[in-house]
Amino acid sequence: MKALNIIRYIFLTLRPKQWTKNLLIFAALIFSQNLTHGYFDTAVILGFIIFCIISGSVYTLNDLVDVKKDRLHPKKAKRPIASGQLPIPYAILSFFFFSISGIIAAFQLEENFGWVVIIYFVFQILYTFIVKNIVILDIFVIAIGFVLRVVAGAAIITVPISNWLLVCTLFLSLFLALGKRRFELIKMDKKAAETRAALKEYNVQLLDQMITVVTSATVVAYSIYTLSPETITKFGTKNLMYTIPFVLYGVFRYLYLIYQKETGGYPEEILVSDIPLIIGILLYAFAVWFIIY
Repeated sequence: MKALNIIRYIFLTLRPKQWTKNLLIFAALIFSQNLTHGYFDTAVILGFIIFCIISGSVYTLNDLVDVKKDRLHPKKAKRPIASGQLPIPYAILSFFFFSISGIIAAFQLEENFGWVVIIYFVFQILYTFIVKNIVILDIFVIAIGFVLRVVAGAAIITVPISNWLLVCTLFLSLFLALGKRRFELIKMDKKAAETRAALKEYNVQLLDQMITVVTSATVVAYSIYTLSPETITKFGTKNLMYTIPFVLYGVFRYLYLIYQKETGGYPEEILVSDIPLIIGILLYAFAVWFIIY
């Protein structure tokens, strides 16, 4: 029974709820019009699993490094390492096992994918030990992590990906990261800096202005992407522009959740719990599929 509990806590430390972020790996598969290609589908699914393993190992390392600060946080204190349910030696072994296994599997799947995984892993290590304490740079490294997921998906099936799509991903991920920082700052109040050093350099007004910039940039960048000659030539249609309202709704809905409901601290949970947002995402996905395929 004890062994089963250890395995369960190791799995929870990999933060499976956060694996929804890794779905960005499928972006290149969808927008390269290869979604119905059996071999590519299988390869990207395997890449998704590998990325879940790698990102999970990074979360384990992060929990090990931040264990004392996490115990001061009302929600993070319940995590297996912070709560003492997962002994630190087991957590250390878990980190090395999953990180090494994930990197080896990535290179076995596709060499370029393996190098993208290495770059992602290095960025996350830098974030864990240094960058997360540096104001503004911390959210940029988070955003780069999302962009690398998109690049990883393209590397698996060796297809080019639109620069506009990468820009859209960057802006959208900055939006999510800023929303999370705002939530932490408001909910933790004076204790915010104790759980995350960079938070003492932020204030709500600054974050609100930054959110305004990136939300506007996200919608504009996506609109330009759908209307660009490159996109129209690639898909042979101008109809991708009709997906813009779905993107607008998703952004507006998330802003509503941040400002009216005072959520936004855990985007991975919102994406699987907020019914209107889920419906909006599904309608967007259906519209893209219908137009492209």
